[in-house]
Amino acid sequence: MNNRKLMLLSAVVLFIFLVTGNAWANKAEIKIEAPESAAKGSEITIRVTVIHNANSYFHHVEWLWIQVNGNEIARWDYTASKRPEEATFTKEIKYKVDGDVEIKAKASCNMHGSVGEAVIKVLAKE
Repeated sequence: MNNRKLMLLSAVVLFIFLVTGNAWANKAEIKIEAPESAAKGSEITIRVTVIHNANSYFHHVEWLWIQVNGNEIARWDYTASKRPEEATFTKEIKYKVDGDVEIKAKASCNMHGSVGEAVIKVLAKE
């Protein structure tokens, strides 16, 4: 009977580990990189880094979006079978500056949610 209890306990522990993934997993966090200023009409590169501690079938980043001046300009959706390349990853997008720009980005963990939006501003120069 003791062997059965030990096997059952082992199975439960394994199941919990597989479902939760990394024990130190966190909410998805964002870091945005873009120039502080840019000439009107020029193209800038916006780099968004998603910081997360898990990337397993059960626990991963679920989505990432980038907005400029309130309009979504890029979005990536992930699933258990189509996860990001790593737990921490970077996406880049080009954007033409026509005036001052407010960039927002947000990502979400499928289990814990998001830390919230990251926001930066790029000032347009004449």
